[in-house]
Amino acid sequence: MAKKALVLAGGFPQIALLEELRKRGIFTVLADYYENPVAKPYADLFYRASTLDVEAITDIAKKEKVDFLITACTDQALLTVARVSEALGLPCYIDYQTALNVTNKQYMKKVFNQYNISTAKHVIMAELDMARLDGMRYPLIVKPVDCNSSKGVKRVENDEELKVAFDTAIKLSRTDTALVEEFIDGEELSVDIYVEEGVAHVLSVSILDKIADNDKFVIFRGRYSSEKLERVHELVRGIAQQIADAFKLKNSPMLIQMISDGERAFVLEFSARTGGGVKYLLIKKASGFDVISAVVDLTLGKRPHVQKVTPENKHIVNEFIYCKPGRFDRLEGFEELKSEGTISDYYLFKWKGAEFDTIENSGDRIAGFTVQADTTEELYQKHVRAVDNMRVLDDCGNDMMRKDLLTIF
Repeated sequence: MAKKALVLAGGFPQIALLEELRKRGIFTVLADYYENPVAKPYADLFYRASTLDVEAITDIAKKEKVDFLITACTDQALLTVARVSEALGLPCYIDYQTALNVTNKQYMKKVFNQYNISTAKHVIMAELDMARLDGMRYPLIVKPVDCNSSKGVKRVENDEELKVAFDTAIKLSRTDTALVEEFIDGEELSVDIYVEEGVAHVLSVSILDKIADNDKFVIFRGRYSSEKLERVHELVRGIAQQIADAFKLKNSPMLIQMISDGERAFVLEFSARTGGGVKYLLIKKASGFDVISAVVDLTLGKRPHVQKVTPENKHIVNEFIYCKPGRFDRLEGFEELKSEGTISDYYLFKWKGAEFDTIENSGDRIAGFTVQADTTEELYQKHVRAVDNMRVLDDCGNDMMRKDLLTIF
């Protein structure tokens, strides 16, 4: 009898996960908060349920008699997978306590300090106590301790801005707790790792470009460069090994967000998962390692092996598209750009009829595309042609794409 899997979250990465499970002959049940998430057509069965609702997910798992629960590229769904799996005695590559530890910034920062892992000076509070911030300098960063996709993350320049941002972060936090830390200037890196038998292997290092906004941190581009990887490889690998040892990760994907000046690096946060969006595709192009397949293997009790290959290109760039207010209808020009080789692929993260208002976090992106090249000149030319020849149309036929955000490298 075929195995049955309950997949949590219906975003773009779950499409690849559902396809991988189907390829292995596994029946798939998908659960997601939205009525028509993009991954829904790829599942054998769908339940509309929040992936944060442990009771509802437990009921679905019992009703469908699933053999295991699984997700990819999302923190909070991973926490639910670990918790329900442990309660029902089902397999999971990470236990609930570890999942809790790596998704809560309060515990995370405590361990960073214990193991001398470089991180920003910070304070964690349930109520704003200005006295505890004595000695910390503006600008400061405020974050809920247990959210992802940059939700509630704000940069503040003074006491008044701090009070507003702190109140927002507390409301978004499930534990009513927020982190306040000093802002560190430098290049933000997104580092994807696979820990194999306790050894951290660096799969890719991307530079994150964010929308030019004084208080928000919304990613619009991830730039992989094989040259950059060579320059910082030992630095980030050493930090990754420190984290794997500190959190006792044996076999697991890992994502680290850090700030680096090329000589030093400060860890912002990390998680025992692969980066979201289309990061799993970038990793495969950069290292040859299939992290989606690896997560399935781990859940089924197998041990993936990292055997790096030469990157497909020296430069691999993922561009993310945001929109003006409106109701999404369709993409235009993307398939033609892919056919002619200007872009290597494109991705739709939302569904027809999705409504857009303001841009608050990375979850507000509508689509994305990848440009690959071996020289910066070729990369530049492809980028310009792509942006000039693609459109995101609303239900009135107007282009709602924020092309102004896709700045030149």
